[in-house]
Amino acid sequence: MSDSSQISTKSGLIWRTSRPPHGLFLCLDGPDGAGKSTQAARLCQQLRSDGLQVLAVRDPGGTPLGDRLRSLLLDRDSVESCPRAEMLMFMASRAQLLAEQVMPALEAGTCVVTDRFLLSTLVYQGTAGGIDPAEIWRVGHAATAGLMPNLTLLLDVSREAAKNRMERTRDRIESRPESYQDAVRQGFRSSILDFPAPIRQINADLDPETVFAHILTEVRHVMAEHSRT
Repeated sequence: MSDSSQISTKSGLIWRTSRPPHGLFLCLDGPDGAGKSTQAARLCQQLRSDGLQVLAVRDPGGTPLGDRLRSLLLDRDSVESCPRAEMLMFMASRAQLLAEQVMPALEAGTCVVTDRFLLSTLVYQGTAGGIDPAEIWRVGHAATAGLMPNLTLLLDVSREAAKNRMERTRDRIESRPESYQDAVRQGFRSSILDFPAPIRQINADLDPETVFAHILTEVRHVMAEHSRT
């Protein structure tokens, strides 16, 4: 990684951010039921139509190791794990994903779009799971070598809208009580105030076409900035 900067968050935490000089790294994140996967797939399709090389990944997963860890983390019949063990498995999957997929693609100038990244761990295992966010930041920095997305798109969704969209069978984390899901939602909303990298909140309660239009506007903006650096 050839470019680095040091960012201090409002909580006093220091995050040393490193970014490769070529590809663009985009993340869609937010509570379950926000439509991240659908919007990420649509964004990839649009960027490819624009003539870009695009790699779509999901976190956790995306590698043989990551897919095994994803099964342990999300399958409803998997063994139960405490929040700290969950956090470490997410970080292990993330580190492998970066080493095998993300970094080689970014160095080659490819645009990488990920469905979730470090912010999810800060919210699900931190805010909702009870782990000190500073601890997650420290482990996250080790797992990612400081890499952060050029832009994180936070899809904010109400409890009612999320419920209406989640018709499929829920995974282990999605099946947790509403009190946990409410803490997740609040964690995402508060994270935008203290996130040490570019982040934009999108109202995901709107119809999918409008949500995508907002996403594309933000992505076009960061692409223009990226092309000037």
